Amino acid sequence: MQSRSKLIFQVLLAATAAVFFYLIYFIFIRAPIAQLQAGGLTQKIFYFHVPSGYAMYLSGAVCFVASAIYLARPTDKSDAWAKAGAECAVLFGMMLLTSGPLWAKKAWGVYWTWDPRLTTSLLSLLVYAAIVMLRAFAGGGHAERKFAAALGVLGTVNLPIIHYSVKKWGGNHPTVITSGGGGLGHPDMKFALGMGFFAMTLLAVALIWCRARTAMLDSRLARLQEQALASGLTNEV
Repeated sequence: MQSRSKLIFQVLLAATAAVFFYLIYFIFIRAPIAQLQAGGLTQKIFYFHVPSGYAMYLSGAVCFVASAIYLARPTDKSDAWAKAGAECAVLFGMMLLTSGPLWAKKAWGVYWTWDPRLTTSLLSLLVYAAIVMLRAFAGGGHAERKFAAALGVLGTVNLPIIHYSVKKWGGNHPTVITSGGGGLGHPDMKFALGMGFFAMTLLAVALIWCRARTAMLDSRLARLQEQALASGLTNEV
């Protein structure tokens, strides 16, 4: 079973790397440059920026489901998946909030504005970062896990708000996909964006799976250490 899981992971990792290599080639060689209003060459960041936001949503959804399961029925497995989802949400959230300002500075002349979508995205990132920090420094007891799971549920509630924030409260954040402001009328641009979503999905699945398995192994090791201490097999404190 272990060898089969290892093989599946290796295949997934290889597929992810291959898709990313092709994505980078297609974006910078095949996809045309956007108009100057959208940033020109800098607009190509868009093909990584938007999919990284989607990957943060996906990671947050994993954290939400696993956290809810843990609150209902605590297990090491659900805790591991919740932890992995939060960690990957932080990673993809940082990619989102790093790539966005780099594109915005070239296209609109400013790195950051307190736009509703940007602000709510930052809030979600901070919530998931708080979960990661809590799990790293507050210990792995049941109370700490439960509090982190509650944060995981509450943090994910903010994700739909990010998506609809511009429609609800306005703001200056561009709506490239719906309005065509980034010049996505060209078929190669649409294909590049679709490939970006596919690549980030593969990366998110690979990272979440890897981190969840690592967390489960850590929990298993901690249980064995507790049993050894209780049995007097070790004097480690």
